[in-house]
This record gives sequence, structure tokens and C-alpha cells, in this order.
Amino acid sequence: MTEKSRTYPRRIDCGGTPIDLTRMTSADREALVTFVAGLPAQDLLFVPRDISHPKVIDAWMRAVDKGAVVSLIARRGDTMVGCTTIFTDTMSWSRHVGELRVLVSPSGRGKGLGRALIQECFVQALELGLKKLIAQMTTDQVGAIAVFEDLGFKAEALLHHHVADRNGAMHDLVVLSHDVDAVAARQDVYGVSDALGG
Repeated sequence: MTEKSRTYPRRIDCGGTPIDLTRMTSADREALVTFVAGLPAQDLLFVPRDISHPKVIDAWMRAVDKGAVVSLIARRGDTMVGCTTIFTDTMSWSRHVGELRVLVSPSGRGKGLGRALIQECFVQALELGLKKLIAQMTTDQVGAIAVFEDLGFKAEALLHHHVADRNGAMHDLVVLSHDVDAVAARQDVYGVSDALGG
């Protein structure tokens, strides 16, 4: 498959609701802070650091501006309702692997936004030359796991009591993965490349 590229901003339809996707920049810091403040505490366990902490947000903004991470923002009107990040480590033996992080606000759920954001990330993974995407979440995040599995992610590892939440409660962590080239090839075979590249 020829690598595709997206241009942003772009508009998508999620259950009859228009959603605008843009690349994140440091100018989006305050919108991100507001978005994170509206997420249930359980959702924050999707990411390895506490993104409600200002220093973590600042580090994220610096990484975005330096191009160290690729992030998208989903907006409904002026309100941020979702975001993605693909984290890579170019100095590691696993530099071909991207860690995918997707967050959707409670008001943005049930309309296919999470699925659409994951599909956007597949395009970005192709642009970045990645071969594999992984996603980590606690095992009690059943709805999110189902969306990832429906898109072809498979469980690779289960880490017992790997995450401690703010209250000290322990959670098991599941690591899901997907082969990026396999997604691209399948889209071509079934003639639905527009789902990735359009």
C-alpha cells in the first residue's frame, strides 16, 4: 500500500455530529486542561502519567512542539471532545512501535468518535513508518477494550496490579497490539483504502 497522508484540519461525521480534527499545538494547552478536567478519573489510567498535573501537560506541549509526539484534537464546535497521541522512542530497539493513547470525553461517546480517532492514528502510523501500534488500559475499561479489539487489536500481555490509581487501588493492565502494515493491506484488499487515506 502506498503511504497516505492526511491534511488537517478536516471534518468527520460521528453519528450525525460534525467533528473537526486538527493537529495539536501548544496553543491548545488550555483547551486540553479543560478537556482533561472533565474526564472520569478512571479514564486517566489510559496514560502512564497523570495528565491532570500541570507539569505533565507542559511536557506534553513541549513534546508536541518538538515533534517528539504526534497528537490530534477532536472538537465539536469550540469544545474539545477527544484527543490522540502516538508516542515513539526513536532511540530504543522498539523505534518501529508506537504507543497509541486515545481519550474521548463522556459527551463524545457512543457516536463512533473513539473508533474514528483510532483509524486516524493508523494513517499517522503509516506516515511515521511505524510497523506496530500498542495500546495499554486497565482491564476494567471494558468498552474501550472492545473498540480496540473490534478494530483488530489483540491482547499481548496482562500485567497484574501494574497500575495504582489516585486512591491506591491496584488495577491489572492489558497491552493490546496491532500490525500497521496488516491494516493497510486489508484496507487495500477490501477496496476500502479511503477509510485510511481519504
